[in-house]
Amino acid sequence: MLALATAERVEVLVLVDNATDFLSTSPEHVEGELSRFWRRGSRLLAGDLICCAAHGFSCAITATAGATTRTLLFDAGPEGAVLLRNIERLGYEMGGIDALFLSHGHWDHAGGMIDALAAIRRANGGREVTTYMHPGMYRHRAMRAPDGTMRPFADVPDAATLERHGARVVHTTAPQTVLDDLFLVSGEIARTTSFEKGLPGQHALADDGTWQPDPLVIDERFVAVRVKNKGTFVFSACSHAGVVNALRHAKALLPGEPLHGVMGGFHLAGTTEGLIPETVAALNDFDLSLIAPAHCTGWRAVGALAAAFGAAVVPSAVGKTYRL
Repeated sequence: MLALATAERVEVLVLVDNATDFLSTSPEHVEGELSRFWRRGSRLLAGDLICCAAHGFSCAITATAGATTRTLLFDAGPEGAVLLRNIERLGYEMGGIDALFLSHGHWDHAGGMIDALAAIRRANGGREVTTYMHPGMYRHRAMRAPDGTMRPFADVPDAATLERHGARVVHTTAPQTVLDDLFLVSGEIARTTSFEKGLPGQHALADDGTWQPDPLVIDERFVAVRVKNKGTFVFSACSHAGVVNALRHAKALLPGEPLHGVMGGFHLAGTTEGLIPETVAALNDFDLSLIAPAHCTGWRAVGALAAAFGAAVVPSAVGKTYRL
């Protein structure tokens, strides 16, 4: 049984997401981008002050237990320029980041990693940054187009490249707790539902130079934290394994623990929109207090989730702060 510590407070700042939205109302435990600007002393609304939305995801998760506070950078978005712009606009201090985690080997989560490492090290005195990777993240990948041609993805920076930029790379395939046991890194996610089948059309380049089907994205992992008096909160960046599979796996890793909520891309857009009804129905099994759809969830799925779960659904947007 994993010894996950209990955090008295958890704060999540969304650094990169597909959406920007500082007009919609939010519950008291969620602060929007505009409110953050105003609280930090800004008294001017202008285009060169606001964050930039982009196809990808990154958030900083800070957990506190007693006198111990640890921060994990969860993914780094599609490119450094967007990540660094948003960090500057939000006034976020990168020197407080203790480690970097990549959820899976796709460019829209990994493209900003090198710039993130540089920003962290500029702010922390040049110390290396522990970086949690899965060894299968580095494969060359592509999507098969309707006409049969392959559309290659930009590669994830390999371990040697990350190390040259100040990372201390830790490869994990099994679950483990990190950063004073305040964060659970899931390891490979068990696939137990009948309807969540990965990313249709994805291929990986085999050793013989041929493209082979790679729909399952086995290298995908989630992060979980335990929030005092609330339960386990899961961060599932893209949910290629399926958000229901991820939540089931979290319950299996932490038996007897209630689930408080989930945040991330649920990948219910495009070719996986047909899974929305089954996903929404299956989420009823978890009695979640907070559902924060992000990134690749898609507007149809967000609408279906809001209709089913009401006030529990608080969609993510760049610049939002969630206090769990």
